Amino acid sequence: MRDQNPYEKLGVSEDASFDEIQDARNRLMEQCSGDAKSVEIVEAAYDAILMDRLRMRQEGKIKVPERIRFPELRIQSPPKESLTSREQSPAWLQNFLDQPTMTDILLPGAWYVGLSVISIFTGDQLLQLALVVGIGVSVFFLNRKEGRFGRSVLLTLVGLIVGLISGGLIAAWLLSQVQFINLSGNQFSTVLTFVLLWLISSFLR
Repeated sequence: MRDQNPYEKLGVSEDASFDEIQDARNRLMEQCSGDAKSVEIVEAAYDAILMDRLRMRQEGKIKVPERIRFPELRIQSPPKESLTSREQSPAWLQNFLDQPTMTDILLPGAWYVGLSVISIFTGDQLLQLALVVGIGVSVFFLNRKEGRFGRSVLLTLVGLIVGLISGGLIAAWLLSQVQFINLSGNQFSTVLTFVLLWLISSFLR
């Protein structure tokens, strides 16, 4: 094997592509696993081919790919998935979060803007009806994403309860501090609930 040229040692022709040379080298490295001398011969042949290709490139005989001109690039960088997996949210949170399209955001938003306007300008008379419609809108858009009706109802009810309770607490403090807001506590709570239901129907699943 010492009398063979580097290409013969790797079992490739002198006009082989870099990918063919790389594959041959990897295959021989697997076959020679545990045999330090054979591994050294394969590596020496591979390095000699790289040097030969560089020489030919300098002489203008061939165009050498970046991977041959810079063999250090053979060191593979860590997969991107391993980096992004650390940056991702916990698995349980990923089961709830969605990556909505613009349509998923704007359609529920248009509904809730309309319901908020009705709630503000019609007084307390239509608040219950507006809330019922708002609940239906949330359930519809959540269920449309994955077809999980029970989960859609549960998330909507949670948003409704949290919105009404937090809205009532905030309204009791805010409306007494800001005189120019001409809203009742029920109206404020309803609008805040619609905002929360919009966030849930758009960004959760």
